Amino acid sequence: MRRFLPVLVVLALVAGALLVMGGAPKPDAPPAPSVRVGTVAPDFTLNTYGGDSVTLSHLRGKVVLINFWATWCPPCRAEKPTLEKLNQRFGHREDFELLAINVEEDPHRALATYLEANPYSFTIPIDPQGRVQELYRVYRFPETFIVDRNGIVVDHVIGGRDWTDSRVIEHISRLLAD
Repeated sequence: MRRFLPVLVVLALVAGALLVMGGAPKPDAPPAPSVRVGTVAPDFTLNTYGGDSVTLSHLRGKVVLINFWATWCPPCRAEKPTLEKLNQRFGHREDFELLAINVEEDPHRALATYLEANPYSFTIPIDPQGRVQELYRVYRFPETFIVDRNGIVVDHVIGGRDWTDSRVIEHISRLLAD
């Protein structure tokens, strides 16, 4: 037992330090809101890759799909062609908007090459400081929120999805019919 005592002491000190340092909220920072199905989607304004500005509250009256992604994320890249097909199906409508929020620190450099090889018709807001990502508490990619015409989150999807699946199309169609 004496042989292991120094190891146990070190492990206890490391565990204690991690417990104290790991995740204690800053006293001056308000807690991040929890975005759940049935709650109002938090408002945000971001610049797009093309240089325009987009504000979620200005899209009230539309069904909005908010997808958080990065070019370094394999599941994000895998689902992008199906998001493009979904946008081609519904994007011509005045009451549908797809926002694919890129969360990379240097989005212009990362997106320039990526979008040259993979052009998309949907709007790509950029969140280089991660403010909206933090607001929505997104830490797994891709992560998607579907917001109804009243600004209420009606679906939250973690991970990649085939956005051309008939159940998804039916779900979006029902939201648009309401």
